[in-house]
Amino acid sequence: MRKPEPAQTRNQSRARKAAGRTASPRPGRGRRPPHVEAAPYHHGALRDALLEAAERVLERDGLAGLTLRAVAREAGVSHAAPTHHFGDLTGLVSELAAIGFRQFNAVMATACGGGDLSFNERAMARAKAYVAYAQAHPGMYGLMFRMERLDYSRPSLHEAAGAAFAGLAGAVAAKRHETISENALTLDQAAAIARAWSLVHGFTMLLLDGRLQDIVDRLPKGSNAEKLLDAMLKTTVTKD
Repeated sequence: MRKPEPAQTRNQSRARKAAGRTASPRPGRGRRPPHVEAAPYHHGALRDALLEAAERVLERDGLAGLTLRAVAREAGVSHAAPTHHFGDLTGLVSELAAIGFRQFNAVMATACGGGDLSFNERAMARAKAYVAYAQAHPGMYGLMFRMERLDYSRPSLHEAAGAAFAGLAGAVAAKRHETISENALTLDQAAAIARAWSLVHGFTMLLLDGRLQDIVDRLPKGSNAEKLLDAMLKTTVTKD
């Protein structure tokens, strides 16, 4: 066999080294494929993480800032994640509103759950808790009662919102000493429920929007919005 020329030998050696580097990269030197992303959440926990992120965005940036992309950024996941779990923005805000109603219902139950409270005390405590929840969670409250994109056909929202209505209807029924069917109201019963809700909801909206300040400024020294609410409730709750 003819001995290769020195230059040819050198070229073959270089080629073998290059092939070896291509076939067996050193650990840690390979490049991650562009489609591979970090997955900080377990699949089952990601949905809850997205809802928690959505609530933070809502309370910080308001309804206008609540978008699928904003929620994904807040949670630190891909933009496709909210769509995968909720379908669209309506799905996301509906599930978030369900959480809000469950929080709200728990606050109402705690406020009037004392067995030693009279009916009037329980009714006033319930109304004050309603306002306090809205003040503590203005974004969530606005989502629950102002957002037009909510889908009440979703089981979670339907159930949670229904429980909130049942609580209000139950309070009115206790005052009237009668049973109220949630699905079949008399006109008088419906008027009583709407009147009770209008009072506390109207006060809450005016308070959150800063529209009560002009009235509060005219009150005697030391008075505030809470005392104004007390006076309104005493007049309404104790009235037959």
